[in-house]
Amino acid sequence: MIARRATLLALPALLATRRAATAAAWRGEPAQGALLVGRAAVGTRLALDGRAVRVGPDGAFVLGFGRDAKPEAVLEVAPAGGRAEARRLSVAPRDWQVQRLEGLPGAMVTPPPDVLDRIGRERAALAALRKVDSDEALFADGFDWPARGRISGVYGSQRVLNGEARAPHLGLDVAAPVGTPVLAMAPGRVLLAAEFYFLGKVVILDHGHGVQSLYAHLSRLDVAEGMAVARRQTLGAIGATGRVTGPHLHLGLNWFATAVDPQPLLPPVQG
Repeated sequence: MIARRATLLALPALLATRRAATAAAWRGEPAQGALLVGRAAVGTRLALDGRAVRVGPDGAFVLGFGRDAKPEAVLEVAPAGGRAEARRLSVAPRDWQVQRLEGLPGAMVTPPPDVLDRIGRERAALAALRKVDSDEALFADGFDWPARGRISGVYGSQRVLNGEARAPHLGLDVAAPVGTPVLAMAPGRVLLAAEFYFLGKVVILDHGHGVQSLYAHLSRLDVAEGMAVARRQTLGAIGATGRVTGPHLHLGLNWFATAVDPQPLLPPVQG
């Protein structure tokens, strides 16, 4: 009798755990640099490593893991009307390339003192934009290639510039002639359309829930801040502005301040 009562008492906890395990699901597997787009049951609450995750009215949500993400993350899942259960996620490691770039102007590797204030202001502006958490899940239908061209740089590679080690490359580079159109990966709102020291002419789009795409080194800007843009709308054109060795598009993708790898989210063939 005692054993049976213990089993019955454990049953509600077991059912709650199962509800939590099925309340949220996503495409893909957790890995360094991964952005996971998922759906949750209506009313579900989520938190990744203690940080609340926005869940849309239709259940859409997104999780991001950085280049140097730890081997394990904790996702708390609380079904509507239920208590939170912790799901431990194994985050797969990745191997990173080393990319050596030569011939960069010295001022683009070690900036002169007279531009350091400008660089600081631009970094602060980017940090402020990374906090935007709008509610429309424009990322939920996936992403398209923003340009056609040769892949000349990949996410996560260790950059060595003119023989000096620098921060890892946190984007995808598409090399193509100046003037090649650059298109929006997904619908969004223009958060930034400006010219920065390292990024050159740059556009940032907000796709909701902290997901942002960045298009750098453009030769021209065809949009303005505050504009709503459609999928594959022209944002500008490939150029060689900012810190570059030749014309290309630097494509970045972020979940808030976490830079993730755009390439696994794109179709296998450039469109």
